[in-house]
Amino acid sequence: MSTPHPLFDTALIRRRLARAQAGGYAGFLLERAAEELEDRLATVLRDFRRVLDLGSPAAVANSVLARRYPEAERFRLSPLPEAGPGRAVADMEALPIGPASIDLVVSLLALHAVNDLPGVLVQVRRALRPDGLFVGCLFGGATLTELRHSLTQAESEIEGGVSPRVAPFVAIREAGGLLQRAGLALPVADSDLLTVRYADAFALMRDLRAMGMTNALTDRRKRPMRRATLLRAAQIYAERFADADGRIRASFELVWLLGWAPHDSQQKPLKPGSASARLADALGTVELKGEGS
Repeated sequence: MSTPHPLFDTALIRRRLARAQAGGYAGFLLERAAEELEDRLATVLRDFRRVLDLGSPAAVANSVLARRYPEAERFRLSPLPEAGPGRAVADMEALPIGPASIDLVVSLLALHAVNDLPGVLVQVRRALRPDGLFVGCLFGGATLTELRHSLTQAESEIEGGVSPRVAPFVAIREAGGLLQRAGLALPVADSDLLTVRYADAFALMRDLRAMGMTNALTDRRKRPMRRATLLRAAQIYAERFADADGRIRASFELVWLLGWAPHDSQQKPLKPGSASARLADALGTVELKGEGS
């Protein structure tokens, strides 16, 4: 069988993340995700003994996990080498984790850049012990829609065609299905749309570079964007996506995924016809029976 054509150049993603961290990493979105992670874990009234941070660009989840589970063994699979116990560089699409060995897996702003997200989620499910929990946050489909529109129109006008410039992020309507396909129980998917304002499109692009989030699509155009195209994109952005004060808006959709490794203790849906009370009685209405019933 032929190997599927990869969507992302993962080696390039790592190099750009290393460059971003060396030059002053713009981690405000990652920090926002870590704050939300702590809030979400606070609603889970149980302890976890072995916890894993899977692929987050920086170790911001570590302090959250340390506060909530101080007695737990903590591990981190990172995209770049890091000092500290329990840490290793690993490919998220080939997890070096034994089956049923982890109680909690968290991942912040990393899974949107894997080539096989369903496959990664299957591996996460395999690594979880029964009744283990997965909590992931990744960029969703509304992320950078303004930039995508501006670049597409500018390239079409100036160069007579378009090339992929912004990654196709997961849609929230698909997220729950991905969890179910991976075999995770009680799946939950929701999203949070953040709007960040910038002086202009060039300030946004500088921040994306400082996040390590510049274009790493395998099919990207390899030569730099023409200056005229870039200027036109900035003009379109300012014309269509600026507020009254002239600052532009940039959307970042954070999609949250939560699912449990199956266990007999978990709540299960009732079988059809097993209800012990009539819906009409609960609603205080009269049930009308059709002909032939």
